[in-house]
Amino acid sequence: MTESCDIAIVGAGLVGASLAAALAPSGLSVSLIEPRAPAAPVATATTWDSRIYAVSPGSAAFLESCGAWQTLPAERMERIETMRIFGDAQSSRLEFNAYDAGLRELAFIVENAHLQHALWERLQHAHHIRLYCPAACESIDWAHDAVHLRLADGQVLSTKLIVGADGMDSWVRQQVGIALTPHDYHQLGVVANFAIERPHLGTAFQWFRGDSVLALLPLPGNRVSMVWSCDEVLANELLALTPDALEQQVAEASGGALGALQTITPAAGFPLRMQKVAQLVKPRVALVGDAAHTVHPLAGQGVNLGFRDARELAAALCDRGAQHDCGDYALLRRYERARKEDVLAMQTATDSLLKLFASRAVWISNLRNTGLSLVEHLPLIKKMLIQRAVA
Repeated sequence: MTESCDIAIVGAGLVGASLAAALAPSGLSVSLIEPRAPAAPVATATTWDSRIYAVSPGSAAFLESCGAWQTLPAERMERIETMRIFGDAQSSRLEFNAYDAGLRELAFIVENAHLQHALWERLQHAHHIRLYCPAACESIDWAHDAVHLRLADGQVLSTKLIVGADGMDSWVRQQVGIALTPHDYHQLGVVANFAIERPHLGTAFQWFRGDSVLALLPLPGNRVSMVWSCDEVLANELLALTPDALEQQVAEASGGALGALQTITPAAGFPLRMQKVAQLVKPRVALVGDAAHTVHPLAGQGVNLGFRDARELAAALCDRGAQHDCGDYALLRRYERARKEDVLAMQTATDSLLKLFASRAVWISNLRNTGLSLVEHLPLIKKMLIQRAVA
């Protein structure tokens, strides 16, 4: 059986679902293919998602335009109003403050499950969107003016455009032959949530420790979410610790900034690698989110890059003018050009920062710590950096 649609989005995670929601008012028919439905969010005082995101104000505005942001439970969100960054020298420190930049917040901390649920709820009530779940893709066949996407159950979708939103190991990217350049950091991001002794006051903390990068992000109430990016040896040691031992090690690594810690979500780890693709689009194909790029999480910008992909691709498709073929290569190239600089800048910045603070050379150590202190006293540079991060 064959069904037709304008756009088939493979992957209904945060980026794929937000793209579908952004396209809902366009009148384009959208098919969304996802292997498994997200788990329902659990909202109790003692249960917090181990996967949290720092969503920029720009991404929040995009999600609000999609009809999802305003349905999130306010009591499960926290504003980052200040960010304090520490180098590996005692005097090396940099602080960003939202109010100094004329902003209400630098970012919002949101749990993955609640954000995914809000997007899926929006899709359930959207016209022109059909969700295939659970469903798996089997093959792609090319025709003159369409692409035929065959699902594992024999269903065939005839579409003008296929969007790969299916993660860093993207099946779509592999099927269409888009070259990938991976760089494995040989690190894990270790995550856990803690109750804290001292209030965080809406402050996010980050320590560049030479051998690792530790971040503590504010959650509602006296709680924080940890992301500790470190080599595989240290990561496995952290994952093997008892809750009491993990609490003590994190408290020591953070210099007791938030007092005693108490584990509320067990530690988990995920591999870190940067991936660059040769191109974001081909005729009748576009990549978004982790299928298109991955970055080191030290800047907390991975999901925001994906949301900006969805925003730009939706804009290109909705504002296509007299072009009726949404898979037209010239149209898709507009999206690629709009995203190339942003993605390259973020990948270069995060990779360079990681290498800079990982170096053991004395002169580089002096350079990086002096650089942090110098930026701290240059308000115009700080404001430019903030404006880039909140887009």
